[in-house]
Amino acid sequence: MSIIKNPFNNPDSPDNQIISRVGRRFFLRSAGLTAVTGAFILGACQDHDMEPDATVDLGSGDIGILNYAYALEQLEAAFYTQVIDMAYSGMTAEERRMLTDIRDHEIIHREFLKAALGTSAIPGLEVNFSSINFNDRASVLGTARVLEDTGVAAYNGAGKYLQDVQFLLVAGKIVSVEARHAAAIRDLLQPRSRYFAGDDVVDANGLDVAKEPAMILADAQPFIETRITANNLPK
Repeated sequence: MSIIKNPFNNPDSPDNQIISRVGRRFFLRSAGLTAVTGAFILGACQDHDMEPDATVDLGSGDIGILNYAYALEQLEAAFYTQVIDMAYSGMTAEERRMLTDIRDHEIIHREFLKAALGTSAIPGLEVNFSSINFNDRASVLGTARVLEDTGVAAYNGAGKYLQDVQFLLVAGKIVSVEARHAAAIRDLLQPRSRYFAGDDVVDANGLDVAKEPAMILADAQPFIETRITANNLPK
């Protein structure tokens, strides 16, 4: 079984080199949000010194929802990092550029949420990609489609629970990027087709799918080695 530890705590990791290269202006623009919500975050601090095999609880209220998003962004960032590090056979230059851009976006989303949560952030998760053949294009892009569609449905389903309008604003900006990723991946799988907005993700009213956290976590759990509980999330 292939278990990959999330490397974001390592200052020399490729992830943090990406943050330094493409994320600096993003974090400067986001500093205002962190200042506005800082008092709220500090009021919900928790200890993250964990025993091995401990269960991670996402928390409650806005903190719980942000940790829920943070967990999913950790998963996506780890996946795309592996995709680029182990480029599948026949990956074109255009595909590499697109997948690298998506990787960079996911890392920025992950690190932004981590910074916003501060000491209330859950620890780095361990992921399990043993079911994915990273040398096979269909396996990689098929998994990417699942992860992107899951991410869009997750933000759509959780947005209504956020109480802080600033958090809701940021979540809306992130989910719109995730939807762009989802459409791009689907177009790679079936170029020049209607699959980019298929009826499995967009309903007859032209609205995207929204799923509750419990459904999303069940879908994502096969890729996450760390045990996660979400018993205290808003319902």
